[in-house]
Amino acid sequence: MSLYNFKKIAVVPTAKDFIDIILSKTQRKTPTVVHKHYKISRIRAFYIRKVKFTQQNFHDRLSRIIQEFPKLDDVHPFYADLMNVLYDKDHYKLGLGQLNTARHLIDTVAKDYVRLLKYGDSLYRCKQLKKAALGRMATIMKRQAANLTYLEQVRQHLARLPSIDPYTRTIIICGFPNVGKSSFINKITRADVEVQPYAFTTKSLYVGHTDYKYLRWQVIDTPGILDHPLEERNVIEMQAVTALAHLRAAVLYFMDISSQCGHSLQDQISLLESIKPLFANKPLLVVLNKMDVMTPEQLDPERKALLDQLQETCDRGGLITVETNTELAKVPMLRMSTLTGEGVQEVKIEACERLLGHRVTEKMRGKKVDGILNRLHVAMPAPRDTKPRPPVIPPQVAARRERADRKRKLEREIELELGDDYVLDLQKNYSEIPEEERHDPIPEFWEGHNIADYIDPDIFQKLDELEREEELRESGGVYAVPKLELDDTVLEVRRLAQQIRNKKAILKDESRLTKQSTKPVMPRNSRARERDRSASKLRNEMEKLGVDMSASQQAHFTRVRSRSRSAPPAKRARGRSVSRPARDEVGVKDVVMQKKVKKLAHVAISKKTKKMGLKGEADRFIGTKMPKHLFAGKRGVGKTDRR
Repeated sequence: MSLYNFKKIAVVPTAKDFIDIILSKTQRKTPTVVHKHYKISRIRAFYIRKVKFTQQNFHDRLSRIIQEFPKLDDVHPFYADLMNVLYDKDHYKLGLGQLNTARHLIDTVAKDYVRLLKYGDSLYRCKQLKKAALGRMATIMKRQAANLTYLEQVRQHLARLPSIDPYTRTIIICGFPNVGKSSFINKITRADVEVQPYAFTTKSLYVGHTDYKYLRWQVIDTPGILDHPLEERNVIEMQAVTALAHLRAAVLYFMDISSQCGHSLQDQISLLESIKPLFANKPLLVVLNKMDVMTPEQLDPERKALLDQLQETCDRGGLITVETNTELAKVPMLRMSTLTGEGVQEVKIEACERLLGHRVTEKMRGKKVDGILNRLHVAMPAPRDTKPRPPVIPPQVAARRERADRKRKLEREIELELGDDYVLDLQKNYSEIPEEERHDPIPEFWEGHNIADYIDPDIFQKLDELEREEELRESGGVYAVPKLELDDTVLEVRRLAQQIRNKKAILKDESRLTKQSTKPVMPRNSRARERDRSASKLRNEMEKLGVDMSASQQAHFTRVRSRSRSAPPAKRARGRSVSRPARDEVGVKDVVMQKKVKKLAHVAISKKTKKMGLKGEADRFIGTKMPKHLFAGKRGVGKTDRR
């Protein structure tokens, strides 16, 4: 767990948003209506409340910003130096200090104007004092615009910083750019650091976590460092120097003897010598990476001599300054290739073991070790004779271990062993099915049975026999349908029906062409449009089709009276307006139904007016223009949320 969680720092608004938030809150949370007929003491209290509320909101918001940002004097030296490198310690302190000054100025302004408001002699004077107080507070905050913007950028960058715990078990990877540091951390942790074939791909600190001996280890990937004086190093390099200087960790110095990183072996050894003071009292390992490209044996004599000289320096303890733990003086030189994975786990294990030993030695030098040693005692029996005494394992335990060794491997374990050659095959575990049938092309099962077992193998032979039998039946005339002989009457009826259908279709088409719209047509003159239908026309049309209509000569066709707009007007009730008919006569033409409707309406109205005491239809009703609960007298104490 990290010491500080910078992601919980609240957002720092801009100066304009800051003022808008505070003034809007003042308007929402304080009373907004004051009348000139109030007592002067009430008017003063109204405006004093607004000034004090605004001042308190400014004070609380600024105090929260100042308290949530880390104080460089209180945090761990690693974080203090890292923030100094990234944001400039003086600028950071100045920004927070000016916000603190603005907070005190706002408090002073509020105190002065509250004192003046106590002697306000009119509504106008109190209102102007309140406006001046809020204006001066807003002006003070406007002048902090640059500081607020800077602190918001610092907050965003702090939230993106990795969570580094300065007190836990840590491994730091350093070296020239492009020597394989990020590839190594990607191999041993779940981190996903970008890897590119050019220098300074890693521009900040990256953190990954790995496990060793059931303990959690923190692995930090630092940006590349170049070999020049400390004062000439940029911000990217200074992050790595800060981590090396302040974190108690095992240091892995990576070297590329093939010079693919763009720097010679001499430059890499020179950088190791120049940052040697940062390795004091820390386990150090020199890692020769990219062994798949070139091994030390393939170097030319000049570079081979430099590497041998470095090996000799590491063996005699000339690289690291150690005060107490002399075991750290000897620096191992390990070989590794992150591309092939050769030696990666060995480097990790060696770094973890050396750091564990160093931490134990440091704790042994503390004051609490005596109490722990008194409680812990590991008995180591000394041999008293030469007789071998092997450990005795009970038969049940041995049998259980044997069964555990014979346990079937998991699919995940098989996948890890085979790698890219692994193919998922779940059918091999179908133990109830014979092995030769497990990979059938149709392995469909129903109620535990293979459907393929129930397919008739002679199905095609039986199908051929059925087809031959059907051919014999067809040739024998079993399926022959007898032809029906139609008499002349039926044929004549069919012919007439066809003619009538054709004529009907023609009439439909003519009607569709002549009709301009599907909407009903309102005639312009007073007389209705005559319908083009008559009994004689129907008789002529049917005779043209060949239908005998002689029997219909004496038929009496009903003549429908054409609807006309010139119908005489209905009788209206006496004493009513002509433009509006009586309500009783609207929509109900039946006299009996009219009486029934009147009776029902009378019953409904009387129920409301008599039993419920409601206003009837004839009562004039004018709504209340002034609701009593809002306009009757002065409002007493209570909430103002409804405003």
